[in-house]
Amino acid sequence: MRFRHPDGSTVHLAYCTNVHPAETLDGVLAQLRDHCEPVRRRLGRDRLGIGLWLARDAAHALVTDPAALRGLRTELDRRGLEVVTLNGFPYEGFGAEEVKYRVYTPDWADPERLDHTTSLARVLAGLLPDDVTDGTISTLPLAWRTAYDDTRADKARTALVTLAERLDALQELTGRSIRVGLEPEPGCVVETTHDAIAPLTAIAHDRIGICVDTCHLATSFEDPYTALGALTDARVPIVKSQLSAALHAEQPSLPEVREALAAFAEPRFLHQTRAATPAGLHGTDDLDEALADGGTLPGTLPWRAHFHVPLHAAPAAPLTSTLPVLKAALTRLVGGPHPLTRHLEVETYTWQALPPELRPRARAQLTDGIAAELTLARDLLTDLGLKELP
Repeated sequence: MRFRHPDGSTVHLAYCTNVHPAETLDGVLAQLRDHCEPVRRRLGRDRLGIGLWLARDAAHALVTDPAALRGLRTELDRRGLEVVTLNGFPYEGFGAEEVKYRVYTPDWADPERLDHTTSLARVLAGLLPDDVTDGTISTLPLAWRTAYDDTRADKARTALVTLAERLDALQELTGRSIRVGLEPEPGCVVETTHDAIAPLTAIAHDRIGICVDTCHLATSFEDPYTALGALTDARVPIVKSQLSAALHAEQPSLPEVREALAAFAEPRFLHQTRAATPAGLHGTDDLDEALADGGTLPGTLPWRAHFHVPLHAAPAAPLTSTLPVLKAALTRLVGGPHPLTRHLEVETYTWQALPPELRPRARAQLTDGIAAELTLARDLLTDLGLKELP
């Protein structure tokens, strides 16, 4: 979906396909047929933006076979779909029964991460629509925080500098400008937008910036205006933003609140949980740890959990979502005289991890849910003065 900003620039809105797990190119092609095109039709649009997640095997198949890449581009066009952004955070296995800590490997100190992201950039340069020259990729925020020492930090910094050089060369070769954004996430080396400023200013290259995920922003209790203002002041490029909402519990000490939270503690993904205390942010790596007897989080202060809840459907009381944080962030991102980023991506990948009674039971229900999220995002953008384009 495309929107005209009042300054005349085009802002792109997509939804991320990591909600439809696929490891191979055949699986990606099936996603387009079974999910992406039906969402476009449900919205009644001739064109729909998608943020592709390409696992290692799919990316390798595309970057090593020009015919396969041309075939994917043709299939996108045939189904009324377009790609300007990729989700490069998960490397592989995102559809496994248990993902948890696996999603953070390989990290930026490992050569595989640089190779994979380079492949994604080359693929994206070949998938961009004919009238678009700029593409973006979100990626791991350096590494999970454990086992990350100065040696690995140096390797990660070198890898990102090398990536920037490769992206420069790619533009010279193709005329397409690809930028990559570290995506701060609780528990990682770069947990907050503030944590991103030092490593990104040290690299000091406009092709390497930040991806602001509004669920992660909210989980860490960051104020959107303060966080985005600091990034702007530091001249850190906001490459893209993922529109998502976290789980919020105002009174986690109450038995009924803890019972409601427990329904969201599930075995597939990590749900890092945080509380903002006068002494700073306190947290656990997962929601079940926060709920355990003798847990370290104070029950007298609100909790937020890294669980991407559907944008249009906040959990039932006594829980809610951090949609207000998303709205505030979006106002700062695109509501000013010029957009801080032109690539927005709805990223609710946890539909099948919701409590059983909230999960879509059929493909059509998932289509309806994704379409409803995009409709909400569209309405937020038009309320900010952007004009929806055909």
